[in-house]
Amino acid sequence: MTLIDDIPTTTGSRVPDVHAWVARIAELTQPARVVWCDGSGAERHRLIAMGVRKGTLEPLPEPHYGSYLVRSAPDDVARVEDRTVIATTDPEDAGPTNNWRDPVDLEAELIELFEGSMRGRTMWVVPFSMGPVGGPISQLGVQVTDSLYAVLSMGTMTRVGTAARELIEAGAPWVPAVHSVGYPLENEFGQQVREDVAWPSNETKLIAHFPETREIWSYGSGYGGNALLGKKCFALRIASAMGRQEGWLAEHMLLVRVTSPEGKQYHVAGAFPSACGKTNFAMMTPTLPGWKVETLGDDIVWMRRDAEGRLRAINPEAGFFGVAPGTSEATNPAAHHMLWGNTIFTNCAQTAEGDVWWEGLTATPPPGLIDWRGEPWSPESGKPAAHPNARFTVAAEQCPTLADSWDDPEGVVLDAILFGGRRATTVPLVAQARDWAHGVFLGATMASEKTAAAEGVVGEVRRDPFAMLPFTGYNAADHWNHWLEQGELLGDNAPALFSVNWFRKGADGSFLWPGFGDNSRVLEWVVARLEGRVDAVDTPAGLVPNPADLDTDGLDLPADVVTELLTADPADYAREADGVEELFAKFGARLPQAMVEQLAELRARTQGGV
Repeated sequence: MTLIDDIPTTTGSRVPDVHAWVARIAELTQPARVVWCDGSGAERHRLIAMGVRKGTLEPLPEPHYGSYLVRSAPDDVARVEDRTVIATTDPEDAGPTNNWRDPVDLEAELIELFEGSMRGRTMWVVPFSMGPVGGPISQLGVQVTDSLYAVLSMGTMTRVGTAARELIEAGAPWVPAVHSVGYPLENEFGQQVREDVAWPSNETKLIAHFPETREIWSYGSGYGGNALLGKKCFALRIASAMGRQEGWLAEHMLLVRVTSPEGKQYHVAGAFPSACGKTNFAMMTPTLPGWKVETLGDDIVWMRRDAEGRLRAINPEAGFFGVAPGTSEATNPAAHHMLWGNTIFTNCAQTAEGDVWWEGLTATPPPGLIDWRGEPWSPESGKPAAHPNARFTVAAEQCPTLADSWDDPEGVVLDAILFGGRRATTVPLVAQARDWAHGVFLGATMASEKTAAAEGVVGEVRRDPFAMLPFTGYNAADHWNHWLEQGELLGDNAPALFSVNWFRKGADGSFLWPGFGDNSRVLEWVVARLEGRVDAVDTPAGLVPNPADLDTDGLDLPADVVTELLTADPADYAREADGVEELFAKFGARLPQAMVEQLAELRARTQGGV
């Protein structure tokens, strides 16, 4: 975009001078004042006090010390996928899974939207680092925003402050990110035309990504990934394109450390679509005696080969932006315990005593609830008290299962990567890929079945390659090819790849596997495979456990249920191959030949071939 193309560069650097860029954005958006954020505790206290005065933040009582409730506008409650676009010169570079826009046309639309969008408001300048500042896998960015909520949340989710700013001013590469809620308070003559509101936003929303110039422009929404531009916008869509260009990977994955009873440590990443137990896995409390799982990250992983040719991984975030409904002492005790204080809750319900509540927190709703819109609620209301996408924003340091070295800038060496979906049939509990190319095939074809009529046809399979369907910043087929290339470079140092499925059901519709902490039993088998202690059975799904090698002691699972959990029926996989072929057809000539070969091999195995 010309908005940054002609900005002077930092001395000795090819990147735009950050002060000239801020001046250019201020000239376009016309804020009343520009404030640079330093990320200090004193600054956060000032911002919180400002939010309380405005009515944006409502202080919560003592059970949630130093915490606040925020209610968004009713039309600004989640990511807006249909208005999230990727702008590339060639539409094929965006691919069929993205909403493509022409960069020139999009630039003109953005200039019109952003012109004067911050009149009468403060423009905060937020220099931040994704990952520890200065780390070999970390990246820098600057977000300008007129949203107090975005500033506070970025301060939790990223490393904001002078250390990041100094690196940027010295010429380090950085990603420019522009955000406005689109709610100016004054006209072009400086006359106030309306009062501010607790949650400013605009009916028009547009979240634009320019991977070729590494820019993010977000307009109209103050919520979540639309406004916290370090998260999905930078850490996945732009970073995935950067990784392809520079030889690393940015993925929608959790990251954990697994320690066996013998004290051996392994590091495991996992790609899981929504509603597939991702956060529960990231903060698992194992039921197997002697096993320990420590949290390194719950949502995003960046991976880069080190000098020894090993794949190292970091969680580039500094906090958790988690879904509140369904989180409880029973389902995820670690997540429940970390919300004791210093948390921003968004669109939760509120009890008569002023505390927060959401569906699943307790078995029955307390009396006198106020719903997420601020209206009285009762079980007869016929609608949820908390919004289904209600969130909590909390610093990673408060997670009781957090690994002590979670913010090591060097990251951890990956031993295994899991690809998980939500499948009632077909896919076994766990299967190891035969080789790297087969593992990429498993990641590219992972899927979940729709569970509610509102999502479409119940049981219909929705493909979500690498759990990156809304997040890959370029053509997904090129993404698979990038994985294949990384595997070739890693060679024998490559982590082992597995698929998992906690959600297989029996004929009566009940789940066959208990899940949650018992998923540690699957991790135990994964570790046994890494150590070469157990053999496996070759099936159309990959290498599955011998039933005797899966530790089910204490689960009271009949032998036929264990067998069903580990079954990969050739007839089911013949139908699976048809669905994969339908997916692959969307990509035409961009589809890697290795994926064509993997599909052919799958068909051969379903017909009794090799």
